[in-house]
Amino acid sequence: MKTLPIGIQTFGEIIHEDYLYIDKTEIACSLINRFKYVFLSWPRRFGKSLFLDTLKNIFEGNQELFRELLIEKQWNWDVKYPVIKISFSGGIHSKADLEEDLQYILKSNEKRLGLECENRTKAQHFFAELIAKAWEKYL
Repeated sequence: MKTLPIGIQTFGEIIHEDYLYIDKTEIACSLINRFKYVFLSWPRRFGKSLFLDTLKNIFEGNQELFRELLIEKQWNWDVKYPVIKISFSGGIHSKADLEEDLQYILKSNEKRLGLECENRTKAQHFFAELIAKAWEKYL
């Protein structure tokens, strides 16, 4: 009997450590193919972070994580998309913290994606450049 992944929000960890995983990749595939924008309004502690990490791995083309899951045969694993991940799960306590945390998050994404942005003074400009450079490099 597999162990429940209580408190684990990383799809790769659940798969690699052989935790119990209820396949939600059909839902992911349906959302990706049917909608342009999606608002996830699931209650707290209901798997939103895990689901978003699953989507991230799908878009990044990490096929090895999806062996024997429904999406494996439905997705074009040759196409990879840049994913910019922004999470405030650690909490924000002030406007100054928000700007500082956003700068840190954007720098982490910049490094992970192998990009180099020039305009880092304001988060909104940094974010816009990061998106533009990611699209330019990957697509």
